[in-house]
Amino acid sequence: MTNTLTTARRLATQTPDDRNRIVDFMRVVSILIVILGHWSMAALMIEDGSIVADHVLNTVPWARPLTWLLQVMPIFFFVGGYSNALSWRSARRSGQPYGGWLRARLRRLTLPVVPLLAVWGVIGWLALEGGLEPSLIRMASAVALGPTWFLAAYVLIVALAPATLSIWERWGWWSVVLGLGMAGAMDILSIALGLTGFGYLNYVLVWGSVHQLGYAWVDGAARGARIRLGMVAIGFLATLALVWAGPYPVAMVGFDSGELTNSLPPRLTLGFLGMFQAGLVLVFEAGLRRMTSRLRVWTAVVLVSGQIMTLYLWHLTAMVILIAAGLGMGGLGFGIEPFTALWWLTRPIWLAALTGVTLLLALVFGRFERPRRDARPAPAAWRP
Repeated sequence: MTNTLTTARRLATQTPDDRNRIVDFMRVVSILIVILGHWSMAALMIEDGSIVADHVLNTVPWARPLTWLLQVMPIFFFVGGYSNALSWRSARRSGQPYGGWLRARLRRLTLPVVPLLAVWGVIGWLALEGGLEPSLIRMASAVALGPTWFLAAYVLIVALAPATLSIWERWGWWSVVLGLGMAGAMDILSIALGLTGFGYLNYVLVWGSVHQLGYAWVDGAARGARIRLGMVAIGFLATLALVWAGPYPVAMVGFDSGELTNSLPPRLTLGFLGMFQAGLVLVFEAGLRRMTSRLRVWTAVVLVSGQIMTLYLWHLTAMVILIAAGLGMGGLGFGIEPFTALWWLTRPIWLAALTGVTLLLALVFGRFERPRRDARPAPAAWRP
């Protein structure tokens, strides 16, 4: 841990002045909000050796509009568009082929998944051999491996980045309009006409459209208060109109309500929500630049950035570990009725315990997030 802190301080002081620190800052903030959201939304109780699970949004419906700010996955795709555009253009200038670029881009994203899958493969086998009910193993592994959906989607968007950047360079803002229009068409086919499979194309169309907004940022096409406030207004009002007049729910995250969700698969609402959130980031860009120029703030960003995928991938495994420990001790720590005053008062203890377990897991598995440079010749374009 001491070495990690020292390295973070050194890297922070060596950061070039022309680096857009907001990209790293917003990436860290968005992932940390997702982690805290997952931990905070779970309402668990152990009764007679069985887990009784609920979701805060089921019981506290007034909190659902808060997800318009707390559903921050659009921010990750937005800042991803900025960084992927810079990265591919740099590779293009230096003559690096697509296969080599994509391999380097994906290694840090995908290698941290390997130990997660390996550990859960062993846990699943040992649990089955120990006589644990398969349904319980299924529930635990589904919770723990849930974060991998995001990497699957983001890897696809990264792989398409050279093509989508080319579309942006040719069509500009019309590429965003086209992407959102096609996403709306997929919603009509999947929701109104019941052709469910078409909805899953929105993993490319919705997140790809938000990714295009990052291209607008890096190229200066979103410069000026008029455009930025326009993004905020259009994104917010379009999202509001879709929720008010359409079939879309208020909550921008999925929970076990049995209703249509905005996030599985992503709907047009999340595309406009991404425009709203991206506009907010750009409106406050000057203030964010000043804040991230402070050494302490930037050192914290560098420190978390070095472990960000590990923290994201393992934070729900930490929750499963604590629940399993509670089960093993006869429900210790999980006997409080959810949503009571005592339950709310104990949330800081719950979050502190989860943070401690997650940091321990990051110390063990964080090394997979820092792969050595691959000096092999670039692979064929299809291989990564």
